[in-house]
Amino acid sequence: MLHGNCKQYDMSTFLFDKIIFGPVHSRRLGISLGINLLPVNAKVCTFDCLYCECGFNFKPKDAHIPSRAEVRAQLHDTLANMQANGDKLDVITFAGNGEPTIHAEFAGIVDDTIALRDNFFPSAKISVLSNSTMIHKPEVFAALNKVDNNILKMDSAIDSTIKLLNQPNASSFSRDWLVEHLKRFDGKLIIQTLFLQGEINNGSIDNTTQEEVAAWVDALKEINPQQVMIYTLDRDTPTKTLRRASHEQLVTIAEKVRNLGLDVSISD
Repeated sequence: MLHGNCKQYDMSTFLFDKIIFGPVHSRRLGISLGINLLPVNAKVCTFDCLYCECGFNFKPKDAHIPSRAEVRAQLHDTLANMQANGDKLDVITFAGNGEPTIHAEFAGIVDDTIALRDNFFPSAKISVLSNSTMIHKPEVFAALNKVDNNILKMDSAIDSTIKLLNQPNASSFSRDWLVEHLKRFDGKLIIQTLFLQGEINNGSIDNTTQEEVAAWVDALKEINPQQVMIYTLDRDTPTKTLRRASHEQLVTIAEKVRNLGLDVSISD
């Protein structure tokens, strides 16, 4: 498959094949039960990131988006079984095969998840991993304010890098749009950033440079999140010419965040 201008990749990536998956051990969140609100045989997202473990976007004709009722029923049964087995659970995480907040019933599903969590595992947190593209929608904004960990992506604060690395579907998506909408959370959010280097389209990509990090830190000053999560590649990527950021690079970047008085975690 040839996707856009990105020619250097293979498909050694994977899709989540269930609505409710795991629990798995998350580098950043602990023992996590995943919720996939998108088809099990498709990758559906408002970004098309070069590094996505689910590959590039594609949607076959038989792709089925689960209903709110389906999600609730499967989550209920899974949590009930886990409770009966005495299993441990740290977090319930909206992730899966693309952007969870594009689901038409996202807000209602969040409400259902909160109710089920409170019934079966009241100490577990609820997390949403989102690329931030739908936070302008009132119902999405309200739902994200209800969860424990509102984790929103900001991989770069330079428009040319955002366009190359994240490949947003909407031409209106920009650094300024993103920062202004992230500021509306008044600090009740976690910024998540993946740092990497590599070659693409006979050029290079690197969001660890001095220019990149300075612009990113300036954006953090405006957003003032409760926490910042920085990490690097850990799984296969559809673009095969990407490289992990080093531990030393992540430590240096993290120190700049701490100098702002912000909490930061590193996963590498």
